[in-house]
Amino acid sequence: MSLNALKKTINNPIIPYVAEIPGGLIPGELVVIHGTVPEDADRFQVDFQCGSSIKPRADVAFHFNPRFKRSGCIVCNTLEQEKWGWEEITYEMPFQKGKSFEIVIMILKDKFQVSVDKKHVVLYNHRVSLERIDTLGIYGKVQIETIEFISDPIQGSQPLSLGVTKENAENGDMPDGSQFGVSYVERLDSPLCPGYTVAIKGRVKKNAKSFVIDLKSSDSKDIALHLNAQVENKDFVSNSYLHGSWGEEEREVTNSPFSPGMFFELIILCDAHQFQVVVNGVHTLEYKHCFKQLEKINVLEIRGDVLLSGVWSC
Repeated sequence: MSLNALKKTINNPIIPYVAEIPGGLIPGELVVIHGTVPEDADRFQVDFQCGSSIKPRADVAFHFNPRFKRSGCIVCNTLEQEKWGWEEITYEMPFQKGKSFEIVIMILKDKFQVSVDKKHVVLYNHRVSLERIDTLGIYGKVQIETIEFISDPIQGSQPLSLGVTKENAENGDMPDGSQFGVSYVERLDSPLCPGYTVAIKGRVKKNAKSFVIDLKSSDSKDIALHLNAQVENKDFVSNSYLHGSWGEEEREVTNSPFSPGMFFELIILCDAHQFQVVVNGVHTLEYKHCFKQLEKINVLEIRGDVLLSGVWSC
């Protein structure tokens, strides 16, 4: 299993760009767009379309439209039978003229979730069936370097037992229809070794303050990897607990990838010398091994303000 199960990459497309989405869209997949906003930009848009017809205009299931006049905003909408629906407007503008950007669009069962430069920006409910979407369009004043279509990177991996307490949904189910509250403690299917991967899917609670993910040993209190997502303080801290004391916290992440209410897919890859952590397809941090006996790391613990839909390992 690779961290980025790429379906296809488009390099330096000419704008306007209109092309078929390889394999269509299914929940769990990501569309990652790298580009730059020109200095003279007034607006651009990313459209998930139902075909590419011009006359009549194809339906647009999800219209993501940054606008730069005045203080700027992002307008989201849906076009059906050549008529726009109601606008959903976000006034927090993550794009800047003359600056590069990374857009990560996560496809959920009933929503699109968009982050820009590792920061959650938009959650947009489907108004058109996901099965109808087959085309991506990018228009306006924008320069695009790459478009990546990434398959669900945890498909085919081994599920761990979800031995946790179910909770009621907070405004809807998880992408697979499940809701699992935390605390969660489970043995890995085998001890850690280079190449071993743990993948976690879930949702941050709407009133979340923090949640923690620990990889630890069952025969001691040592914690090889401690990830502390401080949602309220917008920090993402990594550390180890060895021989009865904490090490020095590492805070290399300048923008926490977690926000209240957002869905996430977090992957931990164990290398020979470090852990790599990927959140929603974006490489987020590296943490060098302080606990050297990898074969003794055999327990995963998750606790705090998060709801789980699945945990996998391979």
